[in-house]
Formats: sequence, structure tokens, C-alpha cells
Amino acid sequence: MSKESRDFFWPSYVDLMTVLFLVMLVLFVLSYKMFQNKDIENRNNIARLQVEVREKRKLDEIKAALSKLEGRYFTYNEKYKRHELLVDVVFEQSSARIPQRALEPLRKAGEQLSKVVNTVTDQDVKYLIVIDGRAARFPEGDSRNVTQRDYALNLSYQRALALVQYWRSAGIQFPSNRIELVASGSGFEGAGRTGDIRDRRFVIQVLPKVGTLESEEIN
Repeated sequence: MSKESRDFFWPSYVDLMTVLFLVMLVLFVLSYKMFQNKDIENRNNIARLQVEVREKRKLDEIKAALSKLEGRYFTYNEKYKRHELLVDVVFEQSSARIPQRALEPLRKAGEQLSKVVNTVTDQDVKYLIVIDGRAARFPEGDSRNVTQRDYALNLSYQRALALVQYWRSAGIQFPSNRIELVASGSGFEGAGRTGDIRDRRFVIQVLPKVGTLESEEIN
């Protein structure tokens, strides 16, 4: 190899090695950053899964508690995912006054409901209890199903409100910090209707909610 060739070769070789070193360094930095980000993502995913597991356990506890409702006063409707009163409460037509014969069993049903929802004492667990009043529709094609729709909504709400007020007057406790008791009215609407006078009633829905469990976000 001539002197001129050697003089050209070594600087070029050094330049090539420098470039290769820089390329490897950049690839190393990028790989390290990618692995670091993936590690953080994995740890955050694990933290979220731990939260979901804790919430699932609480929901299982709530489900076990609510299963105690089923019996003399309540039954669970699997199709509509709700608890329904077994107390025979059929209002008189256009009336929101609870029949006298139904007062005592309704009081006992309220006491049972209060006892069951207060079984789970975890402060992260809250309940929304909806008393949904109903009204019986007129025969199919009757124009009153349309013209009296607003009246039926108000009547059904008043029926639900009558139960809420009766439970309160009977001293049945639903702690407001954990349990929200709401009266609503579906009028002529609502799932699971019978299509006859038995729709002059109310449906009770117990909706548990697990409070947000905080997980530490990893940065």
C-alpha cells in the first residue's frame, strides 16, 4: 500500500468508526427510552388491574349482600336486572294513596331493604335506590294513552313519592351520605309491564356504585 493510499485510508476508517459509534449510541438511547416507556406502561397497567380486582371484590360483596333481599318481600328479576316488590300493591284508579292493607308489609319491606343495604359498611360503596312509580295504560288504540301521558307521568311519580314519604314517616333509615333514595315516575312506559291493572304499582331498583379507587400513576 502506497503512502498516499495509507494517508487516505486511515482518516476514512476513523470517520467510518465514528459514524458507526454515533449510530450505535443513538440506537442504544432510543432502545433504552423505549424499554423504559414500556416498563412504565406495564407498571401502570398492573396498578389499574389491581384497582379493578379490588372493585370486583367489592361488587361481589355487594351482590352477596343484595341477594339477601330475595324472599318474602322482594324478588330479583333476572331479565330486567332489578329487584321487584312482592307486596301486593295495586293503587286505585287515578289514586296515589297507598292501600291500607299494603302499609304494614311495605314497612317491613322497607326495613329489610334498609338492613340489607347497610350491611356493606365500606364508605366507598354507595347506593342509588330508585322507587319507580307506574300507571296502567288504557286499551291499545285508546287516545287517552296519548292525551293523558303527562297526567300518568305525574300520577306515577306521586305513587313513588308516597312510598318514600311513608318509609320516612315509619322511621326507616337510609343514610344520605351513602344512599340516595329517589322517587320517579314512568307513567305508561317502563320495561316489564303486565299490560293490566297490576301496572298501578312501583318497581324498586337498587343500583350499587363503588367509589373510585385511586391508583398511583407512575411517571
